[in-house]
Amino acid sequence: QLQASGGGLVQAGGSLRLSCVASGRTFSSYVMGWFRQAPGKERDVVATISWSGTRTYYADSVKGRFTISRDNAKNTVYLRMNSLKPEDTAVYYCAADLSSSAYYTRPTVYDYWGQGTLVTVSS
Repeated sequence: QLQASGGGLVQAGGSLRLSCVASGRTFSSYVMGWFRQAPGKERDVVATISWSGTRTYYADSVKGRFTISRDNAKNTVYLRMNSLKPEDTAVYYCAADLSSSAYYTRPTVYDYWGQGTLVTVSS
């Protein structure tokens, strides 16, 4: 029900835009998040966005470089990634939190997950 795309191979300093399209139900009322998981590491939050798009959260490691946004009319959430670094290399997942939990940075509160899209940043 969530389809992530836009990953690929990019050089350090480059940019990518990830998209997450929802289907089967409307996700416009839910908190949406982007998470990432590098090999051998846990899945960590990258950014989250409220249903209205007015509130966002960013992990310290991506603040000032990444921007999360959403277009509820298109049932789509985006993650614009600029100034990419090799340490940003990971599989990126989008997710939906149906309960609008206060613990929105925790992967465990999210109910729906996309399949992941691989981002590789070369040095």
